[in-house]
Amino acid sequence: MAVKIRLKRMGKKRKPFYRIVAADSRSPRDGRFIEEIGTYDPNQEPAEVHVNEELAKKWLSNGAQPTETVARLFKNAGINK
Repeated sequence: MAVKIRLKRMGKKRKPFYRIVAADSRSPRDGRFIEEIGTYDPNQEPAEVHVNEELAKKWLSNGAQPTETVARLFKNAGINK
């Protein structure tokens, strides 16, 4: 099972809010996930990002692959592999 760390879209139309989740790569974007790692709100100025560093590092060390967007958010938050 390949695990990806990706964004799960929530919120209303034209007001997106995202949860950063660890999910099976075969599951749909807003479908089932394994664990919630944090949140991302692009509507705030500046964009608001909350990440549980322990969970993020745990999943990265276990081989989970972040998407490009999540990798950028992690880099800005100072989380590396």
